[in-house]
Amino acid sequence: MRSKPIFHNPSGAISLAEQKVIAVVDDDLGVLESLGVILSSCGYHSELFASAEEFVSAAPTLEAACLIVDIQLGDVSGVELVRALCAEGFTSPVIFITGSQDELHWRQVMELGYAYLLKPFPAERLIDIVRKAISSKLN
Repeated sequence: MRSKPIFHNPSGAISLAEQKVIAVVDDDLGVLESLGVILSSCGYHSELFASAEEFVSAAPTLEAACLIVDIQLGDVSGVELVRALCAEGFTSPVIFITGSQDELHWRQVMELGYAYLLKPFPAERLIDIVRKAISSKLN
């Protein structure tokens, strides 16, 4: 499922060339679509994936500036997905999201060194973390 970009953000319109691609993986279609709208409204082009399998199929040709992934993705956890991606050379920043307050999940993400957001979270917080993640990749 791919989102259509919206070319407007609070600082003004941006060109296609300036857009950063953010990959989002979440098996909750409502959350997935909402994240796509939030990212698009801030000038990002989002590629939306409803499963880890969908993302893995697209990953070789996708140049994501950042990956947002739900921790609980049905058959595979987001943590397992990211570990497998990193073993294959994936280097984009990752932001984990979850509705679970399981301390084990939090520890696993902290061990990997990535950002972690507990659902529900304010859109502004997500965008702030995305900007910081992309900025850290460029430096």
